[in-house]
Amino acid sequence: MENGEMNAGSDLRAGLLSGSAHSPPAQVKRIGIDDMLRLHTGELGRWQLRHFVLTCAAWALEAFHTMVMIFADREPAWQCKLAGGCPPDNCGIPAASWEWVEGSAASTVSEWGLICGQRYKVGLSQSAFFAGCMVGAGVFGHLSDSFLGRKGSLTIVCILNAISGVVTSLSPTYWFYTGFRFLNGFGTGGVGLCAFVLATEPIGPSKRGVAGMSTFYFFSGGIAILAGVAYLFPTWRTLYIVSSLPSIVFVLLIIPFISESPRWYLIRRQTAKAMDIMHTIARCNGREIPPGITLKLDDEDDEENSKECSQVAESGSIIDVLRSRRTRLRLILMVGINFLCAIVYYGLTLNVVNLKTNLYLNVTLNSISEMPAFIITAVLLDRLGRKPLGVGTMMLSGVSCSIGFFISGTGVLMKTIRMICGVIGIFGMAAMYNLLFIYTTELFPTVVRNAALGCVTQATQLGAILAPLVVVAGQSLPFAVFGGCGIAGALLTYYLPETMNKPLYDTMTGLEDGEGKFVI
Repeated sequence: MENGEMNAGSDLRAGLLSGSAHSPPAQVKRIGIDDMLRLHTGELGRWQLRHFVLTCAAWALEAFHTMVMIFADREPAWQCKLAGGCPPDNCGIPAASWEWVEGSAASTVSEWGLICGQRYKVGLSQSAFFAGCMVGAGVFGHLSDSFLGRKGSLTIVCILNAISGVVTSLSPTYWFYTGFRFLNGFGTGGVGLCAFVLATEPIGPSKRGVAGMSTFYFFSGGIAILAGVAYLFPTWRTLYIVSSLPSIVFVLLIIPFISESPRWYLIRRQTAKAMDIMHTIARCNGREIPPGITLKLDDEDDEENSKECSQVAESGSIIDVLRSRRTRLRLILMVGINFLCAIVYYGLTLNVVNLKTNLYLNVTLNSISEMPAFIITAVLLDRLGRKPLGVGTMMLSGVSCSIGFFISGTGVLMKTIRMICGVIGIFGMAAMYNLLFIYTTELFPTVVRNAALGCVTQATQLGAILAPLVVVAGQSLPFAVFGGCGIAGALLTYYLPETMNKPLYDTMTGLEDGEGKFVI
């Protein structure tokens, strides 16, 4: 009897075990990338730090190609060849009565005689570079969101910069030089935005702000390095070659170790590749993604939706940004803010060549002086939020420049006060210029992020084109313009939404659903 009961119990357990062996698998849990980073891979671990540093090295390359004009287009010192001496201005004396101290090969100004009535050509070639940046930012902003991806676009712009930089050094005439500078700007316009998005997208939401603010250390460091390189290679043709070669080194030695953005893979419906990167991040950070966890986009709520959309790559363009009222208003505001910020930032920094002191030392000190602004902004970013910090830094710059406008007089004290106003102005605007990249990244979803960033970068380059025209207007008027731009930018920033600790949306639908309760 007991044996019969035992056999029956055994048969019952066997049946249960057999049934469990054929039971359906556990439900796959699908979460967004931000949740994956926060819960399973780590928001800012060893993998993200390595990837961030390698990618942001491209910002130093952008500094090389942008700021090389300070040294290549400088007006060298000249000396009189007449025994009786010459007037202080060489415009009114015969060319045979004076000569360049460093020779005609020192800069484009000395080689092609861009002085006196031809001085406007210096600004023209610099404006051509920024015009190229404006076009390139829009083109590569779109391409990096579409089939090329972030990494592919970054590779192409670095190759283009290396080639155009070397070709610029071979310019036979001024007009060839100006055309090659436009081409160089076309590539440079895509470097910063591609590198920024690629570096920050794999970082978790609570760490993304500080990481994004840290990218500009590489730009400022690149300027300081360029000053040393320019001191060692004082002729402009050699300087263009030397400053362009690092782009090839970056493509050959660094880009192979940089990963494509998992967010880009996800919006292209390549979930398997996105998950491979997430598993790599987790392993490198000493974490592990539990079985049954996979990724989804913001607008995917269930398994059926995933199956319906799995074969369709998510794509977007600036048209999609303009079609939505929420993103349209954000884009208009960011275009205006970036435009005003660029006028003040580049306007206050382009006076370096007019200080009549050691050019190499001044450029180095300027680049280093911006770093405290980055540090303070990074510290306050996740305490005060993006919006209050943006309003405060723009207002600080605008008010200080306005005070500089009302300071009159030619004495040492008045000049010192105006100089201090300018330093405070560039301090505040450097902080805002840094903040704008991370702010723009968080305001727009992944599918149109680079397109939006490219659009606002175009506005920045337009402001950079106009900045030299403001500088040549005189000593006090530029301060009035810079002050007005700073205050106006602060007012525009006030109407932006706060993005601190908000999710980084992937799709337009996800943004609309997630922030439907907000006006913009």
